[in-house]
Amino acid sequence: MGNHAFFVTQSAVDFHRVFRIIGYVNLEINMIIGPYINALAIISGAVIGAALGGRIPERLRTNLTLIFGLCSMGMGIVMVAKTTNMPAMILSVLLGTIIGELLLLEHGINKLASSAKGLVEKMFPDTPSSMNSQEEFLSKFVAIVVLFSFSGTGIFGAMNEGMSGNFDILIVKSFLDFFTAMIFATSLGISVASIFVPQTLVQVILAYSAVFIIPFVTPEMRGDFAAVGGMLMIAAGFRICNIQVFHVANMLPALFLAMPISHFWSTFF
Repeated sequence: MGNHAFFVTQSAVDFHRVFRIIGYVNLEINMIIGPYINALAIISGAVIGAALGGRIPERLRTNLTLIFGLCSMGMGIVMVAKTTNMPAMILSVLLGTIIGELLLLEHGINKLASSAKGLVEKMFPDTPSSMNSQEEFLSKFVAIVVLFSFSGTGIFGAMNEGMSGNFDILIVKSFLDFFTAMIFATSLGISVASIFVPQTLVQVILAYSAVFIIPFVTPEMRGDFAAVGGMLMIAAGFRICNIQVFHVANMLPALFLAMPISHFWSTFF
């Protein structure tokens, strides 16, 4: 009788926990808005840039690019300060980068973006007058697909919002993307607006997927994950400023290793 009562009580506790998790997941899913704000920023920036054409001074374009890199590094430093297990954070970055380099992840992403050239040619057959050739147009278009859709900031920001509900990273990225899209659109035209499709798809998938691991994430794991994301943002900032070309896409596996390694480190050390 006592064992039966214990079993019933334990089952009730388990069911309550499951329903609480399901309710929390549903709440988080309904609150995800960062990817959509980011998409709106790209569309708005592209429309304004296409309308302005070549009327934006070259010195402004150059200086804004440097500021974008500086902002990325500044955000990264703030995020790195959130680490709780520095050895776990460093190990995640090292192992993640090794995996990315061995898999040639950045090369694969570039190849995937290049495969969309045919679609772009059909959608935007007329090359903007500022482009020397259709090939130059497509080359730059592929570059910005990678920049917008597969940047460490965007992927980290989407996963971070899914787990914490905090969309600050994606809001800041939206500010940067608005001006970046505007600058690119002065030469590439309204075609830049179409970048919101792959970017939103990537961010939405990552954000909604991250929601389901919330119940299993500890504050220490979240802090180390944020720190690893910060490292990627610093690397991206160096690259944007042309100080040092880090292969940021090859570092992306570090984001997926951060929490398991953090949990292992907290448990055994």
